[in-house]
Amino acid sequence: MKPTIPYTGIPNAFRRDLLAGKPLIGCWSSLANPITTEVLGLAGFDWLLLDGEHAPNDIGTLIPQLMALKDSSSAPVVRPPWNDAVIIKRLLDAGFYNFLIPFVETEAEALAAVKATRYPPAGIRGVSVAQRHNRYGTVPDYLATVNDHTCVLVQIESGPGLAAIDAIAGVDGVDGIFVGPSDLAAALGHLGQAGHPEVQQAIRHVFARARAQGKPSGILAPVEADARRYLEWGATFVAVGSDLGLFRGATQALRDKFAAG
Repeated sequence: MKPTIPYTGIPNAFRRDLLAGKPLIGCWSSLANPITTEVLGLAGFDWLLLDGEHAPNDIGTLIPQLMALKDSSSAPVVRPPWNDAVIIKRLLDAGFYNFLIPFVETEAEALAAVKATRYPPAGIRGVSVAQRHNRYGTVPDYLATVNDHTCVLVQIESGPGLAAIDAIAGVDGVDGIFVGPSDLAAALGHLGQAGHPEVQQAIRHVFARARAQGKPSGILAPVEADARRYLEWGATFVAVGSDLGLFRGATQALRDKFAAG
């Protein structure tokens, strides 16, 4: 029997559902631990973001988390620390198909992110014939087909990115637009105030411009009212919490139950 690839492989069901406009509810994984990631994988989220930008993750911690999700229906999405072709190449070889690229500000940067995930002539990805992504060389037709099943999401979180949203969303190979609300708020002069009316207007503008280009949009929204509002505004892939936030909130609530009067 020929080897098969799990949910996140070929075909990439997450990318298929994303492009079909299906609402996809996700959760952030920031604790850099395969056990907590495995627990998240049992909950049935559509996708889980394994964070390499604002969490202490690297290739050595991310591979065990991918292994922990092998039996999960949740699609792993990785956020590298930067839009860097070498880092992206290593994450591809490690086994990721779905990428959230941070701090994209221009059409050229969006195109560079896409090219980093594609083999030539469509891109610049280096070729290793036996790595974890192709099950160490056992996946039939991997080199010929993987370009078409890699998902690239780019993150808008700055003034220049906001200004260039039409050009960025129009890049072929960019599968979706993601808003970074905290950094966007800071860029607009409202540090720590993602709920400020100007920030909210900018978020809604990004969703609308992405939709005009035929691209889905998403956001991180750990407050339920925010998440439901963004879904009403047209966002389709929304992360509604994080392992760190859930753990912190639950532990504090448990302690508070027994706090001295």
